[in-house]
Amino acid sequence: MKYSTLLTSVSAAILTTTANARVVSPDEAQLANTLVDRAFPANAPHGYTPQTGNCPSNRPTVRAANGLSSNETAWLEVRRNATVQPMRDLLGRLNITGLDTTSYINNHQNNASALPNIGIAVSGGGYRAMLNGAGILEAFDNRTSNATSAGQLGGLLQSTTYLTGLSGGSWLVGSLYANNFTSIDSILGQDTSASGSGDVWQLGNDVFTGPATSGIQLLGSAGYYSSLQSAISDKQKAGFDISLTDYWGRALSYQLVNATDGGPAFTWSSIAKQDWFTSGTAPMPIIVSDSRAPGEVIVASNTTVFTFNPWEFGTFDPTVYGFVPMEYVGTNFSAGTTLSNQCVTGFDNVGFVMGTSATLFNQVLTRVNGTNTTSLFSSALQDGIVAVLKGVSSSDNDIADYPNPFYNYRSSTNSYASSRQLTLVDGGEDLQNVPLVPLIQPVRHVDVIFAIDSSADTNASLPTNASAINWPDGASLVATYERSLNATMQNGTAFPAIPDINTFMNLGLNNRPTFFGCDAANQTGPSPLIVYLPNAPYVYNSNVSTFDLSYNDTERNAIVLNGYNGATQGNGTLDKQWGTCVGCAILSRSLDRTGTTVPDVCKQCFSKYCWDGTTNSTQPASYIPAMKLKAVSVTTSGAGKLGKSLLAALVGTIAAAAISGF
Repeated sequence: MKYSTLLTSVSAAILTTTANARVVSPDEAQLANTLVDRAFPANAPHGYTPQTGNCPSNRPTVRAANGLSSNETAWLEVRRNATVQPMRDLLGRLNITGLDTTSYINNHQNNASALPNIGIAVSGGGYRAMLNGAGILEAFDNRTSNATSAGQLGGLLQSTTYLTGLSGGSWLVGSLYANNFTSIDSILGQDTSASGSGDVWQLGNDVFTGPATSGIQLLGSAGYYSSLQSAISDKQKAGFDISLTDYWGRALSYQLVNATDGGPAFTWSSIAKQDWFTSGTAPMPIIVSDSRAPGEVIVASNTTVFTFNPWEFGTFDPTVYGFVPMEYVGTNFSAGTTLSNQCVTGFDNVGFVMGTSATLFNQVLTRVNGTNTTSLFSSALQDGIVAVLKGVSSSDNDIADYPNPFYNYRSSTNSYASSRQLTLVDGGEDLQNVPLVPLIQPVRHVDVIFAIDSSADTNASLPTNASAINWPDGASLVATYERSLNATMQNGTAFPAIPDINTFMNLGLNNRPTFFGCDAANQTGPSPLIVYLPNAPYVYNSNVSTFDLSYNDTERNAIVLNGYNGATQGNGTLDKQWGTCVGCAILSRSLDRTGTTVPDVCKQCFSKYCWDGTTNSTQPASYIPAMKLKAVSVTTSGAGKLGKSLLAALVGTIAAAAISGF
């Protein structure tokens, strides 16, 4: 069975499962079939289907990655200046005694490069990562209620230059930017002064069931499935390869972009054309994805890391070492230039970009093909799923498929130079689950990175203890550190020394904020200070499974609240000096550059939060973290039950297709 035929049959099978659901009225069906275009300026007037037309007079080319693009360089002048006032306000509230922070900012405001350059990196981990990261960004946002009180961290987001995300973290970043860089309060419907965003993160229904909006459950109707199939079929008819990522990305968009039509016409490159972005109001968003050679299932730790920013797609890695204009991703390139005067636009649909960073599909293959899935499926069904996933993998449809803009480019180092297709997968599959690589590039001069880690690393051998599993153990930072030591991949990047995973566990570094790289003079090269913020139970056990696909509003809000309490250390309850210490971390590299004496209070903070080089590599005990503050009460909705009727029908139909001769 051909892949496209399989997808069609799966869609048809899913439609049949609605027979037992609420009857869809003719009016609802009509509404679902006439979904209104998203009212967001975009580069894709034909919706999800990319368009081919004449290239601009200055035809797109591959830019060597020997510096920043002219677009980013020009934007930085605007953004860095826009961060001065919120940074002045933030630092002025954080009680950094011994340093007049207002005067310090004022003295250097005409030379923004002397001031702190901040990055925030949001890890992967499905909805767990999205919601935990949201809570931390909520604490960092000066639009959040009470976030600008004394000692609070509101304004840190407005002071930030770069915001990166991968997998579940890309959902957070992408969703915010697809909704005009709205606030977390607004997107959750908690900001009564805002409008238009509160219907987005409606996670009570999973992506297979779809969000309920205005009393009409669009995803539960035949019209919705028809619209999904139609959008993706139109892309295929236009001559573009499709993959499961097209379905995944379109379904995600109904939860992350908007619940009405999923924003089919919103492209990643259209961010660069928005006034709120060009004016420097928001940080620069960067989405991260890994490359995967055709036929591979396991992604190597030294794989090429690709990034999507509003202007460009590409990589600083020395393997490919190039970027192409984001707007023209999907165009056929060869040897660094377009093959003809025909260019493709609209390929960079925002849902497809988010889906690319979070494919998860070959992770599902290894998960289903392992020994830990018998509780999810019967052995016969498991065998069927394994068979079809192997079939999908062999035809490379478990990835996101892009026309390769680096075809015949740098053939001596680029292993993808001979392939017309570029296959991309989940950004965390190389174990770098916190997207730090874009932020440690020397040309970006980032001083401090707030590394939000919502990875699910711990105690896989104790699946029966729900409070023990799905917490981070520092593996992502270890992976980035080890990669920085790889002479063939590090490309001038430096990263602070990071201890082994056992040390993370034994010293409790995975359970509380920790600073790495505090002494700038004791680094192998210019590297940022890392403020590591691991997911931990502050007011809620936020260690939900990556494969949990639905959350009622109280669950959703509890995970966000837990992240908020992690960012603020319980509004100072766990450490009344925490805000001060965050301010010291922000200022650290800037103080070094300007030759300013480090205040004593910052020295106290660094003594408290900086990893001092101590290691303990003995086998750690099982990690069962205690609640740090008073737990919130939440009624769960049975989130993540993989056997929900629609998903079960999907899996069963795929398995049947495999058994009948995929």
